[in-house]
Amino acid sequence: MNSKQRATLRGMANTLETILYIGKDGVTDATVKEAYDALEARELIKCAVQPNSELTAREACDLLSERTHAEAVQCIGRRFVLYRESRENKRIKLE
Repeated sequence: MNSKQRATLRGMANTLETILYIGKDGVTDATVKEAYDALEARELIKCAVQPNSELTAREACDLLSERTHAEAVQCIGRRFVLYRESRENKRIKLE
């Protein structure tokens, strides 16, 4: 992904609601499945790490992006944004 595409996705992420929260159990198989399904349906998702988690947002972002084959778009504070092009529901066109 080039810098222009990443900037486009960051702009789109500003209006997204956080749909996935990482708690004290960290990145579990259930969390990975939820993120995978959300990425397939939406392509771009915003996640957050709860204060009681032992993971930082960067650690959670890296783990989830690796396990869901998604690209980390942005990580700020306790929130991060992931992108993965859907095989079926292509919603976002990147140039």
